[in-house]
Amino acid sequence: MISLLSTAQTTRKYSNEFLNIGVDAAALGMSNAVSSHTSDVNAGYWNPAGLVNLEDNQLALFHSSYFANIANYNYIAFAKPLDDKSAVGFSLIRFGVDDILDTTQLIDDQGNINYDRVSLFSTADYALTFSYARRLPLDGFSYGVNAKVVRRIIGDFASSWGFGLDAGIQFQSKNDWKFGIMARDITTTFNAWSFDDEKLADIQNAVEGQNQTVPESTELTLPKLQIGLSKKFVFHYDYSLLTSFDLNVRFAETNDIISTSVASINPALGFEFGYTDLVFLRAGAGNFQNELQLDNTESLSFQPSLGLGFKYRGIQIDYAFTDIGDQSAALYSNVFSLKLDFSIFR
Repeated sequence: MISLLSTAQTTRKYSNEFLNIGVDAAALGMSNAVSSHTSDVNAGYWNPAGLVNLEDNQLALFHSSYFANIANYNYIAFAKPLDDKSAVGFSLIRFGVDDILDTTQLIDDQGNINYDRVSLFSTADYALTFSYARRLPLDGFSYGVNAKVVRRIIGDFASSWGFGLDAGIQFQSKNDWKFGIMARDITTTFNAWSFDDEKLADIQNAVEGQNQTVPESTELTLPKLQIGLSKKFVFHYDYSLLTSFDLNVRFAETNDIISTSVASINPALGFEFGYTDLVFLRAGAGNFQNELQLDNTESLSFQPSLGLGFKYRGIQIDYAFTDIGDQSAALYSNVFSLKLDFSIFR
């Protein structure tokens, strides 16, 4: 570890960022403020300690598109209880851009342009996660851990393997307040890159007069914390209101609303209104940023989100409308997810 840390001059603020996008339209509709109360198959991503609340096997599917459908984000997860005290889960994430034009061979050695030499390639990030959760002897406490393998591919140009660990805890008080902490990349997730020297040489020589250097071959992803508090209120038996508040902590100086040289903190607030555990309306606000304007003044921006969900027996379909409210552009994403509880087969 000492050798690794001394030679890797690549500890970055934004390595493996595809793992921070989020899964489950229900969570995204609440601006990801779910670390304290997540309790289904998707808890393997948000806080594995919540997996102990599973009563049966569950399967989850999720899809979202970004950048005008250029990039696609897909997720599948499965979780099952082992007994009344422990549970396990598995998940796979792919975030990729396909059919990118490779024009590095467009001009041949004689300077002729030949469009037949243009090819296509894809860049994709994969993460395979194994989760384990268990109740603690202390009343109301549970813990969970994730072991994840990260595979990143940029056509034939470069690829990497990575490995990391997450850990989380949850606590539910007797008056139904819930508290959670999710620590991501607690071991500083490590990625080792390999490059195709011949392909990189084509890129470096593609533009005359530019000397593009080969990137470092190792990356270390800094740890992050998500601290949450939530409570569910029930009115007249049929109506419920779930309120949740999270603090997202990065150990780096960023544009977050609270930022120091040691850490930056970004709050998120989410609400879920439910009727007879059948229909759900969700809203949230997060990603509070201090944006620098052209006149060198700063303004506060944030991203609100909206969501809708339906649950019948063991089938739940959720939709989220996110990335809205940007002050400089009308950005949005339509997000869908499906959750299946195997109790419907029993």
